[in-house]
Amino acid sequence: MNIPRILLTAGASGSGKTLITCGILEALKEEGKKIASFKCGPDYIDPMFHSRVIGTKSRNLDTFFTSPEVTRYLFEENARDCEIAVIEGVMGYYDGLGGTTSRASAYDVAKTTKTPAVLIVNSRGMSVSLAAYIKGFLEYEKDSQIKGVIFNQMSPMLYERMKKLVEERLPVKVFGYVPKVEDCLIESRHLGLVLPHEVEGLKERLGKLAGILRETLDFPGLLKLAAGAEELKEETLPEEYGFSLETPVRLGLASDEAFCFFYEDNFRLLRRMGAQLVPFSPLHDKELPPDLDGLLLYGGYPELYGKELEENETMKEEINRSIRRGMPCLAECGGFMYLHREMEDMQGNLCRMAGIIPGKAVRTPRLTRFGYIMLEQNQPVLGTRIKAIPAHEFHYFDSDCCGDSFHAQKPESKRGWDCIVGNGTMAAGFPHIYYYGNPEFPKAFLKACEKYQRERRRK
Repeated sequence: MNIPRILLTAGASGSGKTLITCGILEALKEEGKKIASFKCGPDYIDPMFHSRVIGTKSRNLDTFFTSPEVTRYLFEENARDCEIAVIEGVMGYYDGLGGTTSRASAYDVAKTTKTPAVLIVNSRGMSVSLAAYIKGFLEYEKDSQIKGVIFNQMSPMLYERMKKLVEERLPVKVFGYVPKVEDCLIESRHLGLVLPHEVEGLKERLGKLAGILRETLDFPGLLKLAAGAEELKEETLPEEYGFSLETPVRLGLASDEAFCFFYEDNFRLLRRMGAQLVPFSPLHDKELPPDLDGLLLYGGYPELYGKELEENETMKEEINRSIRRGMPCLAECGGFMYLHREMEDMQGNLCRMAGIIPGKAVRTPRLTRFGYIMLEQNQPVLGTRIKAIPAHEFHYFDSDCCGDSFHAQKPESKRGWDCIVGNGTMAAGFPHIYYYGNPEFPKAFLKACEKYQRERRRK
């Protein structure tokens, strides 16, 4: 498959990747290009900003969650028929598992998808040293994939001299610079960037940034680089992804300001396997949609809406009643917190939640658990034994009732812990799970939903 593509990366977090990526996406969209966008790694929020810009859903590419073949399949499926695919990197370019390897890094994604990378270099406080800095990234791996450079926070007075110096000394092309643009910045909070709908004047900010980038970046050069990306062999999914229910099931999907951390490819796989997703709002709706066979409560920011969630008594009661009567449920992180008896909000108030988990979810002063994990079952969950599941945790909250149905093991580390409250119809815990990492997990959940549907219809 011939898919024009580039990967935008940097030497460290906080180097301007997301802002510059969104600005480039906005400029390409204004030129009428059909764009696909991706984020390396498990992040939820950056793809929301991409989606807001390009008007279609952005996707994740993560080589910890999926094999090289499945990673390429997902890339090809989501980039099919686009004019250019733009991939945003994660952390520093080579930063991967355990802080000691490059596995699951932006470099690993670039290598797996054979994508030319453009290194965004924060130029503040450097001049000639920029060449040495870039040289290190080019030479750290022989197949670095780095074909270009963009200077960030660079003075236009310095740019032409630095472009000449770098291109004379190093086998890389400089595709322009980004001046300091303080009024285009995006604010952050405890889990990363604020959400797109919370940024005042986001469209105007990105429009202004795109206008600046059209003046300072070499877009014809970037498009030429993308068009020259190596052709990919078309991938197909292994047989284990081909499961499909005999009868479709209806799944209630919590979706609002409080519950908004989704992997779009999870939805793709659930639908392929026979699920109909029915959105509802634990914040605003008074009752669940009718005729549901299962519940999906994913993560987000419930801690910002503790009072509102507490006051929606009829929704809490119906969710509690439905789960206790056997309706299957998957709950992750924020959704898991919502199922607790009590949850602390961002003001330190304890708020009454749905009451399925007999404990409290409380805020901690620092990241409680962060990064990739492998989940191994301690006991059968959702009626079956499931092989190891790759997952991810990132949260400032903890619980006095985390569960013990699985053991989470940090890769490249001796650290591990028990987690997830599980039984024949529920798996609820802090880990976020990407279903293409192990399709047996969504399969087990859907079969539990199918069983519940049959029992419900017999009554």
